[in-house]
Amino acid sequence: MRNPKISIVVPIYNMERYLPRCLDSLLSQTHGELEVIAVNDGSTDGSLTLLAEYAGRDPRLTIIDVPNGGVAFARTTGLRRCTGDYIGFVDPDDWIHRRMYAELLDAAQREDADIVMCAYVSEFGGFARPKRFDMPDYVAYRGDEVRLRIADRLLGPIGDEVSKPEHLDAWGTVWNKLYRAELLDGIAFTDLALIGSNEDTLFNLSVCTRARSFVFLNRPYYHYWRANEQSITTRYKPDLAGRFLNLYGCLESAYLDNGGSEDEQSRQRLSNRIAMNVLGLGLNIVSGSNPSSMRGKLRELRQLLRHETYSKALLRFRSGPCPPHWRLFYRMAGMRLTLPVFVMLIAMEAVRTKKPIGRNNRETTPNSAGRYDHESRRAGDDAHELLPSNAGERHSI
Repeated sequence: MRNPKISIVVPIYNMERYLPRCLDSLLSQTHGELEVIAVNDGSTDGSLTLLAEYAGRDPRLTIIDVPNGGVAFARTTGLRRCTGDYIGFVDPDDWIHRRMYAELLDAAQREDADIVMCAYVSEFGGFARPKRFDMPDYVAYRGDEVRLRIADRLLGPIGDEVSKPEHLDAWGTVWNKLYRAELLDGIAFTDLALIGSNEDTLFNLSVCTRARSFVFLNRPYYHYWRANEQSITTRYKPDLAGRFLNLYGCLESAYLDNGGSEDEQSRQRLSNRIAMNVLGLGLNIVSGSNPSSMRGKLRELRQLLRHETYSKALLRFRSGPCPPHWRLFYRMAGMRLTLPVFVMLIAMEAVRTKKPIGRNNRETTPNSAGRYDHESRRAGDDAHELLPSNAGERHSI
C-alpha cells in the first residue's frame, strides 16, 4: 500500500527570525512522505533567502513567491498547489513535535477520518503551558456527531460552552489539524480586510459541515509561539465592528449552505458569538495604538454598545455559566453602561499590556498593517486569560 503524502502549507511574511525553528521541525518529521509549501507573502526581510537555502538542501520544500496579499491569500495560494493526500497548516513562528503528522495520519487511517486534531502547547519563551482538554486521550466522531460536536460550536457557544471562550478558539484553528485533501476542494480562506478576524473558524466551519468523521487526540503536539519580544500593545483596527458584521453573515451562510439547521439553537449560538465579541471589540477601541482621544474612544464604545446587532445580542446573552467578572462585564454592556464598561476595558488593557509575555503580534511594515493577522493571534482572546479563574484551566467539550 502506498504511503500517503502530506502537504504542509506555511504562509510567511517577515519571519526570518523564526523560520529555521519552524522548517527544521517540519523537515525532520518521522513521516517522511511530505511536501512543505512555503508561500513567501512579499517579505521584506531575509525570509526568501532563507527559504532558498533550505530548498537547496531538501527538495521536499517548495517555494511560492507572491506579492503581499495577506495570510488568507497566502494560505489559499499554497492550498491550490498541494499534491498530498492530506493537508496541514503551520504558522511560520510555531513548530511541531517530530511525530505530530505521523500520529495524526495514523489516526486518520485507523478511523478513515476526514479531519484529525491534536492539542497544543502555548510557548511563552520563559515557560510553556500545555493546552490539554478535559476529555479522553482519543475521541472519534462520526456522521451527525461531527456537526453536533464540532461544526455547531464553531458557529457559536451555547449553554455551559460560554464559560470557556478560549475553548472555542482552540477548536477553530487550522494549525493543529490534518485534513483529507479532497475535503478542501473549492474552499478558500476569506480575506481579513472583509471579515476582520476569525478566518480560521470560518474556514473550519465550511470544512466541518462537509466532514463525516473527526478524530481528536488529546496530546499536545503543536507548539504555539506566544512570546512577544517586539510589542505587547494591540494594534488598533479601524471599523473592526463593521467587518465583524460581514463575518457573522459569512459564518451563517457557511453553516446553512452546508446543511446546518436554521433553528432557534443555531440562532442563539451565533447571537452568543456576537455578544461575546463585544469584549474583543472593546479592547480594540481602548487599545493604546488607537489614535483617538479618551473622549473619542468613549464615543466609539458608546456607538458599539448601541449598535442594533450588538445590542440585541447582548440582551439575548445568558452569561450565567461565566465566571463572576465576565457576568458583570456582559451585564453592564447589555445595559449600555458605557463608562463602567470603559473602565473595565481600560483595566483589562492595563493588565494585559503590563504582562511580560503576550500573544505574538506579527512583525509588519506600515504598508502591511492589518494584512497579516492570524486567527490564532486575536488580541481580544488574551482577555479571557487575565484572571486566575481562567488561566491554565482544563476544558471539556
